[in-house]
Amino acid sequence: MNDDRPFDEWDRPTHGWMLPGTVREGHDRTLLLEVATRTLFPTMLVFSLYLLLVGHYSPGGGFSGGLVAGLAFVLRYTAGGSVGLGAVFAVRPPAIIGTGLAISVCTALVPLVLGVQVLTSAKLQVELPLIGVVSTQTSLLLDVGVYVLIVGVVLDLLRSLGSGIDRDMHDAGEVVG
Repeated sequence: MNDDRPFDEWDRPTHGWMLPGTVREGHDRTLLLEVATRTLFPTMLVFSLYLLLVGHYSPGGGFSGGLVAGLAFVLRYTAGGSVGLGAVFAVRPPAIIGTGLAISVCTALVPLVLGVQVLTSAKLQVELPLIGVVSTQTSLLLDVGVYVLIVGVVLDLLRSLGSGIDRDMHDAGEVVG
């Protein structure tokens, strides 16, 4: 097979690799980064959920898990630009930040309603079919709120900083995806 394309163009993607949604133009993309992103993005999200769930008993928690999830979105932004990130999250980042903050504040204040101190934690046990008894702490809800808050902050930073990068690329005459 004779491929006469220049070396810097031979691996340029010609189809939409990023799922779902639209992608950047072909000259702003690299096949290696997109394949790595497709492999690492879901893996990083699952690992962030693992960190979130084991945070009470092991190193991790909502902040660590949220940062790992945020890094997954940074990788996705690097590979697909604002177009790829918009395909993943249709909700505006300030709404995500507000949701995470509301979950955290409500979780912290619910013990007051029950007549105990703020941020008091309790152990919950639930018996699930096929799994058995699952126990957790109510502080997991606070970690979930922090997780959502951190993901929202990272997405908002990407949106804010990314729009500046897109504007600079547009001003320089480069094609923005």
